[in-house]
Amino acid sequence: MSLLYILLLSLFLSSFRADPLGNFCDENTNINTSSQTSANIDLLLAELVSKTSSTGYVATSSGREPDEVYGLAQCRGDVSSKDCSSCIQDAAKQIRQRCPSQSDARIWYDYCFLRYSKENFVGELDTSFGIFYFNVANVTDPQSFNKELGALMDKIRSEAVMPKQEGLGKGKTKLSPFVNLYALVQCTRDLSQIDCAQCLAIAVGNFPNFCDNKKGCRVLYSSCYVRYELYPFFFPIDSNNGTSFGKTVVIFHRFLIS
Repeated sequence: MSLLYILLLSLFLSSFRADPLGNFCDENTNINTSSQTSANIDLLLAELVSKTSSTGYVATSSGREPDEVYGLAQCRGDVSSKDCSSCIQDAAKQIRQRCPSQSDARIWYDYCFLRYSKENFVGELDTSFGIFYFNVANVTDPQSFNKELGALMDKIRSEAVMPKQEGLGKGKTKLSPFVNLYALVQCTRDLSQIDCAQCLAIAVGNFPNFCDNKKGCRVLYSSCYVRYELYPFFFPIDSNNGTSFGKTVVIFHRFLIS
């Protein structure tokens, strides 16, 4: 087992305990005047925590109007139920700490996403708020790289909208004898095939704006997630990757679009 493989494995297994990639608290949805709404959020989070790990996805609601709260939790389709459970537990705890007074809140982790609101958002495409991370290093052959990236994204986006895939598409392509390109896309499972395809198209369409010629990029919306890297980041772990992890800059900048 190579040292690179061990380092990557350690990184993957610890990532769900890392800080959130980002969160959103709608300041226009203050709940300080409604103790029942707050109680319903707590009940909703308890249900999401208890049920998500078994299926990887739950969309439900808690309470009655006018204090009913809708919620959704989903784990990345390639992670184990154990990692899913740990991630959702962290997400439920952190979202209440970060958005203690808002009824519309969202939080993103590497392994999972959690959201709740008094508005019924389930089944609705939402790209109104986005988080963008990009690797600060540029590729050496942008024309060739972008061609291969585009082809890989087209392939896994087509895969993600197939019903049996439940919104997940992932794959890799060889850029050189020593370098592979890895990519993963995922929609929340409440979306229709058309809305999933549209969300992924919007996310990938932002590559030139935020990640042009970059070695890695992540686009996170409330309805979908897109990522590519020059090192393996999804399961099962690819131990045959020839890229030097130490030469890949993993410092990301984040842009919030609201």
